[in-house]
Amino acid sequence: QVQLVESGGGLVQPGGSLRLSCTASSGTLDFYAVGWFRQVAGKEREKISCISANAGSTYYEESVKGRFTVSRGSTKNIVYLEMNNLKPDDTATYYCETDPGLMCTARGFNYTRTDCGSWGQGTQVTVSE
Repeated sequence: QVQLVESGGGLVQPGGSLRLSCTASSGTLDFYAVGWFRQVAGKEREKISCISANAGSTYYEESVKGRFTVSRGSTKNIVYLEMNNLKPDDTATYYCETDPGLMCTARGFNYTRTDCGSWGQGTQVTVSE
């Protein structure tokens, strides 16, 4: 199992941008799809985007479609989430996960966590004046 580290979060004004990184500190991220999630304290975790293992497919939930872009880096151990036109409702802790049970196509994002998955500790994104 790889160890994942999310980074790039911070405080940004509405309309601003951030780029989150999901880095595998050991191993690579090209075996399975990678999903991005976010969670607000006291609320359920929300899946927001994913990218397939070969980067051929990406998917976005309606809440972020047209504003967020997921991509794989030039090295095999990093996946990015570019976030533009941020809104206060985007405030949350953002997590990435990779797992053989994570299926990502252009039409959907299905996830059944297995014992072979990996996830990080999250990075906080705060959108506020």
